[in-house]
Amino acid sequence: MHIYRADFRDLAACLALDGSYETDHVWQITQHAEDDQVVTRFRTVRLPRTMRVRYPSWGEALLAHQERGDLILVAAEASEVRGYLNQEAQPDQGIAWIHHLIVAPAHRRQGIGAALLGRGIQQARTHGLGHIMTVVQSKNYPAIQFLQRSGFSFCGYNEQFYRNQDIGLYFVRGL
Repeated sequence: MHIYRADFRDLAACLALDGSYETDHVWQITQHAEDDQVVTRFRTVRLPRTMRVRYPSWGEALLAHQERGDLILVAAEASEVRGYLNQEAQPDQGIAWIHHLIVAPAHRRQGIGAALLGRGIQQARTHGLGHIMTVVQSKNYPAIQFLQRSGFSFCGYNEQFYRNQDIGLYFVRGL
């Protein structure tokens, strides 16, 4: 597996990757008022059947990220793009923000995501950043598990993050 910084020729292959996923669990949110506070709880719920979820569309943003100089790493084998990471350094906040980490379905669970993430972490450290963050859909249980295995912790949520009304879950890891 060869991991390298993407150029414009790689972007079409990155966008062609299927970011959809299957899940049999979700993080369910409950909220209620309790005295002078709002209590929010998340719990993992097993679904009655496996659900296939499409990755949120974001198309033209990758080109904009490339043009402004964000880190876009590609994992390829024999000139076939198998995955990519799109990461933005935010030095004023001391964080690296992972916008997307996608591995083609046929190549998942082979260490490609971990290798891309490792290179992203290395790049963030090189820039003197203290944390790395990302947001995932509350339905994306495979990604939640991957992030937790990779040392990330849940740190917040946004009920209005996705256009399709999915809840965005924020995860962070110290560097």
